[in-house]
Amino acid sequence: MTNQPQLLVVTGMSGAGRSTAAKVLEDLGYTVIDNLPPALISSAASHHNIIDARRRVAVVVDSRVGAPTEELRQTMDQMLGQGTRLLVLFLDAEDQMLIRRYEENRRPHPLRRANLSESIAAERVLLGELRELADVVIDTTDLNVHQLRRRISEHFAEGQPERPMRVSMTTFGFKHGIPRDVDLLLDARFLPNPHWVPELRPLTGTDPAVRDYVMGFEDASTFLNKVQDLLEFLMPRFVTEGKSYLAIGIGCTGGRHRSVALAEELGRWLGGREIDVSIDHRDAER
Repeated sequence: MTNQPQLLVVTGMSGAGRSTAAKVLEDLGYTVIDNLPPALISSAASHHNIIDARRRVAVVVDSRVGAPTEELRQTMDQMLGQGTRLLVLFLDAEDQMLIRRYEENRRPHPLRRANLSESIAAERVLLGELRELADVVIDTTDLNVHQLRRRISEHFAEGQPERPMRVSMTTFGFKHGIPRDVDLLLDARFLPNPHWVPELRPLTGTDPAVRDYVMGFEDASTFLNKVQDLLEFLMPRFVTEGKSYLAIGIGCTGGRHRSVALAEELGRWLGGREIDVSIDHRDAER
């Protein structure tokens, strides 16, 4: 991470993993302050002296403090004007998963509407603008505790070198659903499907035979070249606007062959440009 002062705001849907994220951040060396009203963030930052670059503070802001967006925006503008680097992490999950987690834990939702579905819907409205402000959005629907820990560590572990942009790529099958936490969505279904080649069907896109089959089509190379041109245009402009992370989703029908092969190729290209990239093949083993 950078040597600039840093304060991390952790927010998101109740039941999406804020408590787990707070514990992971504590393990990473952050001082974590829970349930802090946005108006007090600046005071907390001063109290913990984040101007000292060695101090790393995370504050948890959620719907328990009401509608936090406007106050948080004002606080962010103020702190950015003072030279503080402030990032927002938003944790999300699909409604049915949030309902399932609440039913398993037998805990009341903080908004306490007529039922759980209405409470979740109301919270989505309350936090909608805050999600748009986020630098990093992590959808925890399909993540267990260990996977969430790894994802947060990838983004916020100390001692990582400064990079112009950090990129995470998720490959997936459209038939299994589109990931919710992607900034750029790419569709590889225009390429011939290795699934219909008997000897390739049991393999994945990480196997050389599948890679050679997919990249053997001129359209695959043309597609990658166009994506690379797009990223070369977008990434420096994202950095200029203060965005440090870019989440890319690459999908094909099942998420085993074409998307995986293309993501591996794109990952090598990004790595060759000293861009920190991680790849998650979500559906490759389904």
